[in-house]
Amino acid sequence: MHRFVVSSRLAAAPAEVWARVSTFDGVNDELWPVVRMSVPRGGAVLAAGALGRSWLLLGGVLPLDYDDLVLEEVQPGCGFRERSRLGSASAWWHDRTLLPLPGGGCRVVDEVAFAPRVAALGGLQAFAFEATFRWRHRRLRRRFGRAGGGARR
Repeated sequence: MHRFVVSSRLAAAPAEVWARVSTFDGVNDELWPVVRMSVPRGGAVLAAGALGRSWLLLGGVLPLDYDDLVLEEVQPGCGFRERSRLGSASAWWHDRTLLPLPGGGCRVVDEVAFAPRVAALGGLQAFAFEATFRWRHRRLRRRFGRAGGGARR
């Protein structure tokens, strides 16, 4: 399994961040303009269980991969545990945690592990996936501001 962790300190409270990141609009705002995720049938509401297939669309239009979304656990305001399969990965584990910070704001932590279907591509996938999550966190910091400094937009 390939693994990486990306985290950011945001100026907003966990409840405010959760209200955005727990929706497909919020996820797609984080991913844009690199990719967009389609909403699986019956999966628009973030809840534990199988949500269905979501397509990852490069630039919002070109099918790049798919995610058979399964949320093992959802704790509103705190995070989720995803245990899915991608077209490109036989296992995709994504845990997102929102932790309150002393003095206000929160830390968003994304822990990702995956097993590539083609072992030789694992390093390239790890690079691309981690770069995508770093982009997502950049978008989160732009939206909510950095805890301990930085303007909110």
